[in-house]
Amino acid sequence: MSKTEWPACKVEMRNVSELVPYANNSRTHSPQQVDQIAASINEWGWTVPVLVDEKGMLIAGHGRIMAAQKLGIEQVPTMTAKGWTEAQKKAYVIADNKLALNSDWNLQVLTSEIDSIARLDFDISKLGFDDNELSKMFNDVFGVTIDNDFKIEEELESITVKFSPDVKIDVINAVTTAVKDILSAEVWTGE
Repeated sequence: MSKTEWPACKVEMRNVSELVPYANNSRTHSPQQVDQIAASINEWGWTVPVLVDEKGMLIAGHGRIMAAQKLGIEQVPTMTAKGWTEAQKKAYVIADNKLALNSDWNLQVLTSEIDSIARLDFDISKLGFDDNELSKMFNDVFGVTIDNDFKIEEELESITVKFSPDVKIDVINAVTTAVKDILSAEVWTGE
């Protein structure tokens, strides 16, 4: 398949009512996840077209279509996989979901980004992480368990950071301030 034949080369609006979910889609979407997708669409708009075959059968984007229905969206951007075999369509329904699951998070970068986003007064619940996931990330990165009895000052007192003698005091102060800022961020309290 040449680059000029890629489905993403042409995006067209289609009626949601004309799209047919793939009957054997093995990926499930809980009502909570559909709500998360709907909140994402409300925040950022429709950012990724769904993929359909020439007859309008969904290949990728089942959750987005469920969210569109929930929101009363009548038309959505689509891409059409032209000339794909049945095997290619069936395989991509699985691959589209599984390949994304094969990646990992850099937890230091992720927690830093979430902290940064929270400090900009953005509702981090729209990121898709629940309070338990945030608490686990915080624990994995900083060794601190967050719950309703969490006391920031007590945790700060228990943190020991060791520096070699050649590290300048400005670096030590910057690291200490950063750790205190992260530990005191509202994002970690689950509120």
